[in-house]
Amino acid sequence: MTTALSTQLSPHLKDLENESIHILREVAGQFDKIGLLFSGGKDSCVVFELARRAFAPATVPFELLHVDTGHNFPEVLEFRDRLVAETGARLRVAKVQDWIDRGELAERPDGTRNPLQTVPLVETIAEQGYDAVLGGARRDEERARAKERVFSVRDSFGGWDPRRQRPELWSLYNGEKLPGENIRVFPISNWTEADVWEYIGARGIELPEIYFSHDREVFQRDGMWLTPGEWGGPRKGEALETRRVRYRTVGDMSCTGAVESDASTIDQVLAEIATSTLTERGATRADDRLSESAMEDRKKEGYF
Repeated sequence: MTTALSTQLSPHLKDLENESIHILREVAGQFDKIGLLFSGGKDSCVVFELARRAFAPATVPFELLHVDTGHNFPEVLEFRDRLVAETGARLRVAKVQDWIDRGELAERPDGTRNPLQTVPLVETIAEQGYDAVLGGARRDEERARAKERVFSVRDSFGGWDPRRQRPELWSLYNGEKLPGENIRVFPISNWTEADVWEYIGARGIELPEIYFSHDREVFQRDGMWLTPGEWGGPRKGEALETRRVRYRTVGDMSCTGAVESDASTIDQVLAEIATSTLTERGATRADDRLSESAMEDRKKEGYF
């Protein structure tokens, strides 16, 4: 569900769109095999839309890559598969369950699989020979992501070292790398959550329905409204109840919380964001609450 605000981009959004398209074309010109990390979330949908515009009328020259935890929202997987079918995009899915079945990963006591994505991601990048992988991360999401450049060099283990960040003056991006290294690229680094939503409205980009207000059975844990599923459900003292909610970010069901909301249009979502004092991840992602440096620690291990 997407209700377009306008088909005309503001000068600010047009500048952001032009910058991102320039980055995407730089990636296509500097690298041989490129993957686009795609979860069906709003940020990856925006990157995919930008890629379609960057290379039109040709098809997007990147393979979509989804690291599937097995605990994804069914609505998001359905949306992902429909978008791929409609656009003719190539999709590769790396399933965390395959690594668990082979004994290479073990289930966590808390039931969440989000931290387990790192090994499948790093190994799939190596197996497929991607020399660059695009992601939808933004600097306003989290403090560790605010440190990262648009072109982020990763070592042969996928690890990120903030001391190896390269200057990116005058929109010049250096894709040089050593054998075994790869580059993670973030075309919408300079966008904010509000920018993303305004662009979705202006370009009429379709999103999974869970981004908009709907009735859902949820239960509260650690201050978040979680959806029960195969990963687990309410514990003793946690009551299952129907609430009017929406999701600001999409991830593993076990660690992604809903927010109570009546925002069913993009205008209403933007108004809600404008009054929020928390970032989307800070408000709704349990995996970022593990420690002060949770995201940075995961990035050093190979996570996005």
